[in-house]
Amino acid sequence: MEFDGLDDMMPYEGKVFISDCEGPITKNASTVELCSKFIPNGERFFKVLSRYDSVLAEVVRKEGYKAGDSMKLVLPFLKAFGVTDMAMVEFYRHAIMMIPGGDKTMRYVQEITSPFIVSSSYEHYIGAVCDHIGFPFENSYCTKCSLDGVKMDDWEAHTLRDLAHEIAAMPLIDMPFSTRTIKDLRPDDRKSVQRLDQVFWNEMTDLDSYHLIMETVPVGDSEKAAAVVEVCKKIGVALEDCMYVGDDSNDTRALGIVRKGGGLAVAFNGNSNAVRESDLAVMSPHTIITSILAEAFYRTGKDAVLDLADDWSFERLKRSGLVHEYLLKEARRVFPGQFPEARHVTPSNMSELMAQSASYRKTVRGDAVGALY
Repeated sequence: MEFDGLDDMMPYEGKVFISDCEGPITKNASTVELCSKFIPNGERFFKVLSRYDSVLAEVVRKEGYKAGDSMKLVLPFLKAFGVTDMAMVEFYRHAIMMIPGGDKTMRYVQEITSPFIVSSSYEHYIGAVCDHIGFPFENSYCTKCSLDGVKMDDWEAHTLRDLAHEIAAMPLIDMPFSTRTIKDLRPDDRKSVQRLDQVFWNEMTDLDSYHLIMETVPVGDSEKAAAVVEVCKKIGVALEDCMYVGDDSNDTRALGIVRKGGGLAVAFNGNSNAVRESDLAVMSPHTIITSILAEAFYRTGKDAVLDLADDWSFERLKRSGLVHEYLLKEARRVFPGQFPEARHVTPSNMSELMAQSASYRKTVRGDAVGALY
């Protein structure tokens, strides 16, 4: 057992803990890291596709395309540079960067509830993370794909490698907040979009590796929300007995469903969209706060947790009697000085917390992640 003293705690039944992986548990931006490792100038390559992804999803609203589908667009290129399923697994095993305390928190929630990970990440990455933290992979929802399942001739690999170099050399598309139609983009950016349209929806469609794009379904915003509903039905609990922890835009529907259903929606170092859909905005470099909130929620429910957040302090947590002494000692050890914030999101403070959390997010995960998500 990971934590001493759990044997004498009250039993926890009929509760579900669901968390995104990248952000609340790990620091990785796993797809861009994979591209950076195996594709020349791969970080730039992925940034170009990430901006193109935003144009397709938010401006063009291309039928059958959703935000985050850039994860499937990169797959033929990874294959062209010789990446295999095993190579992905091995890379991820050595690339995992945990949010401090993430492994302990995920082992702790296994002691008190039915825990699940719902992530957009490739199954290769989630499998490596589950092995690393001792979490059951069967309790995860993630993007499934197999590079080994597609044959690629040398001429096709050569064609895709040339296209990858071309894409990486493109300027980053600038999409101002006021952008409503493709005509609002700069002329050079419209040319980039037109060229990428030609590449992905014309030139590549006859390639064998295009099956990777057609058959891969990234776990995005709507899939995460559906997974939350499925998990609750599977366990046999109402949404009010579910706690969801997310951090970015593809968590918004899941956070919203849990919040509106009476459960606890937590944005952990979240971007503005995640904070907007959450009950709580947590700004912390360590996941001990997640453990504390999880225990308080599963002992009492949402209302009591929000009451704690309205008077948030270490002393208040100690007086409440809702948090195990071990967790309090661990929190004091990790934070001997200023205690991290866990703020109740309300209409009056929402804009403030959105800005604070987005800024704090960059201090934990870096400016590069802030630019991608």
